[in-house]
Amino acid sequence: MLILLPPSEGKAAPSRGKALDLASLSSPALTDARSAVLDALVALSAADVDAAAATLGLGATQTDLAARNATLRTAPTARAEAIYTGVLYDALDLASLDAAARRRLGRVAVTSSVFGIVRPADRIPSYRLSGDVTLPGLGSVAGHWRTHLGPAVVEAVGTGLLVDLRSGTYAAFWRPSGPVAARTVTVRVLHEHQGRRKVVSHFNKATKGRIVRAVLADGGTPRTPGAFATQLRDLGWDVEEGAAGARGTELDVVVRDL
Repeated sequence: MLILLPPSEGKAAPSRGKALDLASLSSPALTDARSAVLDALVALSAADVDAAAATLGLGATQTDLAARNATLRTAPTARAEAIYTGVLYDALDLASLDAAARRRLGRVAVTSSVFGIVRPADRIPSYRLSGDVTLPGLGSVAGHWRTHLGPAVVEAVGTGLLVDLRSGTYAAFWRPSGPVAARTVTVRVLHEHQGRRKVVSHFNKATKGRIVRAVLADGGTPRTPGAFATQLRDLGWDVEEGAAGARGTELDVVVRDL
């Protein structure tokens, strides 16, 4: 099983730690593609921090985040599980998992605008780059990863189930097809109130974090979308399974309390 998460926009910045070593990261076939993004992002941020902030979609009070990008190759690193923050990662709370669940962290990967995908144990610096940015010298970040990411994800999934929890921006980096799609499940969280259902962004993220935490703690290894739906039901969620499509099977997790 591979659980593919979106990144967080906000990230913790380690105060100390060794510098980035691209060769040490998982999915080493992505090294050249990662280096290309780093080169473009560092060059942009080092040349003119105000222009970099504008390109990155940052506000006037966030130029420090653009400046931080200029030092990515030498900045302190930490495990990716400590870098990504925000609603989903707060609910997931990987650091507090018991020893058995932590041994299953190899089932998790995070989509990254800079690194393609990273595993929780990969040491990376704090960076700021959204998936919808176009970088001078590189082009569209999403387009760059559409060219390079697929084989790495397919290798990471192997013959197991892909649980794709990415948001739309990061789903555009790579979309499952063929045999992998038949083993792919996506999850949509719907809030039901007075008979009406809608997606609530904050609660969608928090629920996905809780789902991943529960799945890691449970330890089951479902190999089909239907088996994953059964696992979630056994863990207490109200799950509705959609029909299989060209890019996988969609599950709706219906929640009634915010």
